[in-house]
Amino acid sequence: MTTEADDRRHRKLYGVVHLPPLPGTPFHVPGSLAAAVDDAVRDAEALCEGGADGVLLQTVDRVYSVEDEADPARTAAMTLCASRVADATADGFELGVQIMRHAVRASLAVAKVVGASFVRADAIVGATLSTHGWVRPDPLEIMAYRRAIDAFDVRLIADVDSMHFRWAGEGETTGGVARRAELVGADAVCVAHPDEDATLAKIADIRARSPRATVMLGGFVTHGNAARLLADADGAFVSGCLTTRGGGGPDGRVDVGSVRRLARVVHGGSR
Repeated sequence: MTTEADDRRHRKLYGVVHLPPLPGTPFHVPGSLAAAVDDAVRDAEALCEGGADGVLLQTVDRVYSVEDEADPARTAAMTLCASRVADATADGFELGVQIMRHAVRASLAVAKVVGASFVRADAIVGATLSTHGWVRPDPLEIMAYRRAIDAFDVRLIADVDSMHFRWAGEGETTGGVARRAELVGADAVCVAHPDEDATLAKIADIRARSPRATVMLGGFVTHGNAARLLADADGAFVSGCLTTRGGGGPDGRVDVGSVRRLARVVHGGSR
């Protein structure tokens, strides 16, 4: 049950901008980087204009390493993109970085250099099986690197039960994984499920096991279900329903009107 204080809290709306394969990856199209950066800047500006709280720049490739690593060219390209987005958007508009599949340290490095607010990590504890093999995060290595580059001012949002992460093994709930993630240094946790009731159950389990956790929704949020799903969550990462493709348009770019409509739902009375 939500309280009056809950209703007053500001729930965050982060639009997700998917970047095409960057230099240093097998399916990068030579000569495409400049257009990719320009598209990301336009989408981030639309999110900012529409009232979103920030943007997550997320790489999208057809193949990924399951190690915590990124090709130097890929890291440099993400830095260029993130820097351009930071320069183009207003003060207070948050910038996040996620170099997929599991390049957490590279994401932290880019975020620290460009002054981004957060990174999203697809895994920080346990292990999860992906298309490309087992992802086995090393939280000690991640946190030692975060300390080495003085990046504890960059928030780390970790998936604990979503399309990116499923706890491998039995005997642990979503709330238990969230507690583990917080213990090793996550500032917030992220859940997602296509079934709304399942999503709400995951949130409830986290609240029961870790009442002070910041809980983000990592997908499947739309204009139609946002109010229900965010009743006891702290924010959401949203992509498809904010684009012209999601609204029937041809090019898949972020649509300011769609952002504005969802921002009204997400923020509700919190502004």
